[in-house]
Amino acid sequence: MKMDCISMDAEASPEAPVGVHCILEMYQCPPALLNNAEYVEMAVAEAAQQAKSTLLKLLVHEFEPQGVTALALLAESHLSFHAWPERGYAAVDVFTCGEHTEPEAACYLLIERFRAGHYLLSVVPRGGRVTDHTPIEVQTEALLCP
Repeated sequence: MKMDCISMDAEASPEAPVGVHCILEMYQCPPALLNNAEYVEMAVAEAAQQAKSTLLKLLVHEFEPQGVTALALLAESHLSFHAWPERGYAAVDVFTCGEHTEPEAACYLLIERFRAGHYLLSVVPRGGRVTDHTPIEVQTEALLCP
């Protein structure tokens, strides 16, 4: 789902957003997926591609006794993933600029890959009018995953 209502053309208007920031919270994810650093790395790389962004560098860190953090540096900005396997929870930020990018597509891919039983997705235009920081969309959905 691409946000067609936002123009990223900063030259057209100094009040136009420069990018879109997706804030994703995933709940009821299988702990084994959230605690698998190789799986997280593959999913984050795939999400960057799904967002139609250019992956410059991907850093993944595995915590003891559990937990994984991944940071993807994108030419268009960044994607971060932080997992708490003991809670079945992951926090994700996807911030991209450019009209060609689709940060929401990255979020939906991660929801699928981590089999979230429930998620909250907020989509916020960034760099537009200073007084307008109300999220455009807040979506929650309970998913039925096997």
